[in-house]
Amino acid sequence: MTTRRNFIKKTSFATAAIAATPSFGFHILKKPQPQETILGHGDYQYKLINDWAQVSSVRNPILNCHEMIMDRKGRLIMMGDNPKNNILIFDKSGKLLDYWGTAYPGGHGLSLSQEGEEDFLFLTDSGWFLNKYGKWTKHNGRITKTTTDGRVIFDIGHPQTIGIYKPGDSFCPTETAVGPNGDIYVADGYGMDYIIQYNHNGEYIRHWGGADNPDENYKLSNAHGVAIDYRDKNNPMVVCTSRNEQSFKWFTLNGKYVKTLHLPNMQVCRPVFNDNNLYAGVCWSQPKVGKTNWKDHTGFVTIIDGDKVVSNPGGTAPEYKGGILQKSYQLQDKPILHGHDVCVDEDKNLYICQWNANKTAPLKLERV
Repeated sequence: MTTRRNFIKKTSFATAAIAATPSFGFHILKKPQPQETILGHGDYQYKLINDWAQVSSVRNPILNCHEMIMDRKGRLIMMGDNPKNNILIFDKSGKLLDYWGTAYPGGHGLSLSQEGEEDFLFLTDSGWFLNKYGKWTKHNGRITKTTTDGRVIFDIGHPQTIGIYKPGDSFCPTETAVGPNGDIYVADGYGMDYIIQYNHNGEYIRHWGGADNPDENYKLSNAHGVAIDYRDKNNPMVVCTSRNEQSFKWFTLNGKYVKTLHLPNMQVCRPVFNDNNLYAGVCWSQPKVGKTNWKDHTGFVTIIDGDKVVSNPGGTAPEYKGGILQKSYQLQDKPILHGHDVCVDEDKNLYICQWNANKTAPLKLERV
């Protein structure tokens, strides 16, 4: 069966052959076409579309694009930290359909919960935001469950109120995930680095992890993301980012450690699952020579099949030696500045949200 990718490749070769055919006594002047940028490796290659999002920087200004999900209607919903419009909703052509939300200056995480015939959103305000003087400022973080048009269902506030944090402990959540029974898993990625499990009503069940955990298996250092891995339908697991360790860690739904996947030189954000693949934005990496800081543009995207990295759009090709993954690096021309999140549509196209990317809208990577 001819796949869409094979069709595109074959037609590209045919076009090249026609262009190489000699002309007989006449010349056709063709306008030079801009060269396409193809990112990725192997079967996971993509055409970069920088101007996908049709959004006005005046009417709908963007500070940072943090995360994006696709609802059952096929709409692409983005969470950002500009309180003039925390939520932007696009169709797949990049047309802006709707926008709302002014109460989340630290807008960071966005997760989808499908309950019966209705979709709900879990919005995470990390508590960190840029004030009017351009300084990073901290307030109390929170989780809010809403309808897709912004009606608030309930909030989850500081864990001190239920006795699991001490006075003065920082709560700066970055992400949520919803389990198969409706349990809510909150990653306190900029706070105490715990994963906190609540039931579907927001009532506390347990927590685990922590930056100071003496058990290396349970230690989480910058627990930036959390998701549910349904690839084994009989054994769904909680997957947590330990970004400073350049790792993902798997746990049972009750918080028991299962395994770690180390990704050298990739400070990854949340894991995003689609079929057998795990996708993740790489917010930072280090160059082969010298060092960079957290503000420098050093990111890309990584794609994992099973437990093996198969493609790094915006980065160098994955390399294994003796079965061990070697370091990956950002491409020199920096087509992706900071990979913060990946959304995958039904055609396997990717939509990339970027942090600290000059206030730009999400990118599209069209599968080829």
